[in-house]
Amino acid sequence: MNILNRLFKIGQSEAHSAVNQLEDPIKMTEQGLRDLRQDLDKSLHGLAEVKAMAIRARNEGESFRTKASDYESKAVLLLQRAHKGDMDAAEADRLAGEALLKKAENEAQAARAATEQEKFEHSAAQMDQNVSTLKSTISQWENELKTLKARVTVSTATITINKQLAQLDSSGTVSLLERMKEKIAVQEALAESYGEIANTSKSIDAEIDKALGGSGAGKASEDLKALKAKLGYTE
Repeated sequence: MNILNRLFKIGQSEAHSAVNQLEDPIKMTEQGLRDLRQDLDKSLHGLAEVKAMAIRARNEGESFRTKASDYESKAVLLLQRAHKGDMDAAEADRLAGEALLKKAENEAQAARAATEQEKFEHSAAQMDQNVSTLKSTISQWENELKTLKARVTVSTATITINKQLAQLDSSGTVSLLERMKEKIAVQEALAESYGEIANTSKSIDAEIDKALGGSGAGKASEDLKALKAKLGYTE
């Protein structure tokens, strides 16, 4: 038994060590998940900002292209009025030239906005991919964390059960049960013995009553006849 207890203690120590080794990865995984979630929040915030800049650049580009088109239309109207004689031709040419300059400036701004839009959309696409990777990694780590926690639960329960099983004999539980069985057997035998004695006593009383029963019945019959004769009852 001493050897078995010693072996059990060694195994118990190794089991506790295994559980402790599992607890560290759990804490590390939980910390890693917290870090990843923070990174995910930052990435989502950054992605939203980049997409907002892309949208703003697209809106600016559309606005600049609209203005460029308007300046071109104004230049056309000025030349048409000068052609009809509604205004001085030199003045119309000057103003139309200014309008075309404005058109060129807005077209340049529209081109710049388009370049920025493309750059922001490219950055947003890369960030979106990073966000998807982070989400996938978080999901994977969450599954691994569940597995680790389940392993710890199973290991702890197994250690407890094995410990109880290993300590059954050493705690004297089996010998105690055997003593209880022996005591109950003695009590049952004693009860049976008293029962036999009681039955024996009852049998003797029954035999005595049976032996006396005949004379008792005869005397009762004679007494009945005497009572009837006294009352004048005749058969």
